[in-house]
Amino acid sequence: MAASRAAVAARRARAAVKADVARGTRSPLDVLRAAYEAPEGVEGRLRVTEFLISIPAIGATKSARIMQELGISPAKRLGGLGRIQRRRLREFVADWVADHGGTGERLVVLAGPTAVGKGTVASYIRRHHPEVRLSVSATTRAPRPGEVEGEHYYFVDDEEFDRMIAQGELLEWATVHNAHRYGTPRTPVETAIAAGDSVLLEIDIQGARAVRRAMPEATLVFLQPPSWEELVRRLVGRGTESPAEQQRRLETARVELAAADEFDHQVVNHDVGEAAQKVVDLMRPRKGRR
Repeated sequence: MAASRAAVAARRARAAVKADVARGTRSPLDVLRAAYEAPEGVEGRLRVTEFLISIPAIGATKSARIMQELGISPAKRLGGLGRIQRRRLREFVADWVADHGGTGERLVVLAGPTAVGKGTVASYIRRHHPEVRLSVSATTRAPRPGEVEGEHYYFVDDEEFDRMIAQGELLEWATVHNAHRYGTPRTPVETAIAAGDSVLLEIDIQGARAVRRAMPEATLVFLQPPSWEELVRRLVGRGTESPAEQQRRLETARVELAAADEFDHQVVNHDVGEAAQKVVDLMRPRKGRR
């Protein structure tokens, strides 16, 4: 009897998730996030077919075609998908949400390991693509040579950063490299999206994960180095950290590189201009992309 009651409760919980998606009160991307994080949870136990059919404008026939195109068996549950299947399904759902009224590519998060060139790519986009709004992060670290207050970062002390956290003014924040804190002011991002503008967030990997939890429809782009050797060369060559700090950042970078599969797209930073163009293209409607 106890097992029967538990089974009934589980079915009802899954039905509630599907109903929320069908009503539009919960993003299907949020369901995927929960399923991938907890494969044995309510969302993770949902069959992929049931999940797809719960999304408005996707019926049984369309669902079967989608499953075939993605290479996913009808018997599969969300939590039981392999790494490649997870990525394919999330890319499809992200595209679907964007095409049917979600924020989609209007909010793109650019992240990657230390010294990969995130700031350089973001600066190139700022100069050459004025139609893209770049979010300016707040940080407790000191400015580096050439960095401008309000353009590259808002440089604040620990007391001000604590206040911003307490007042709920940050969309995300994290301590990076066990040293300084970085965070994204919430209001400018939400205001720009509400106005229909494209917004690019250039943040660390921890921050990208936090944004996905807060705004599951955001598109996450992982910036890859051409090679590990090139990443080391760039970090050492910029000369902004001590040898001990460089070693600590390289150790962190090895861990960060393993997070690439969590992202929707990967862009290799061979050339700054080419990498920037690829990121900008992801923020355009699909018909207008290169």
